[in-house]
Amino acid sequence: MRRLILLIASVWFLAACGSGAAVQSGADTAFVAGDGSIVLIAPSERGPAPDLVGEVLEGGEFRLEDHLGEVVVLNVWASWCAPCRAEAPVLEAVWQRVKGDGVQFVGLDTRDTREAALAFLDAYGITYPNVIDEDGRLQLLFSDTLPPQAIPSTLVVDREGRVAGRIIGRVTEATLLALIEEAEKS
Repeated sequence: MRRLILLIASVWFLAACGSGAAVQSGADTAFVAGDGSIVLIAPSERGPAPDLVGEVLEGGEFRLEDHLGEVVVLNVWASWCAPCRAEAPVLEAVWQRVKGDGVQFVGLDTRDTREAALAFLDAYGITYPNVIDEDGRLQLLFSDTLPPQAIPSTLVVDREGRVAGRIIGRVTEATLLALIEEAEKS
């Protein structure tokens, strides 16, 4: 546990030194670029994740409650977000590494168009399901855990459906794997 805390603190320090929160804009949107902050929540302090239910871009429906018993990595992104484009290959690489091990990834494409989102998934070879959230209402379900305009953001939900950790800003492979590992322990 001590090595994990040191790893997360080191990654946070490096991310914080290289970035600051900044207001950026896309087509009719404004967002706050994440500062790289990482939060790991102790099992005794974890609260339930909201009941996310949404339409999957590729067809079908995603229900977070259907994944109780699995660790769920939820990544909030948009095609117009430069940091989201930068982290997309990292997310897919970690997904390929952990899928089938009781871990489920889901993207939450917020304030975007279906056409732009599908083009993004194709361009980056994203294979995990992605829920469309054209008006940002689904993202607001997580307002107790995520700043509503921080994109990209990633939540890790433990096997009991509780928020175990979050990253505000771009993920790294090491940090994401460490958060998944901690969520698997609970």
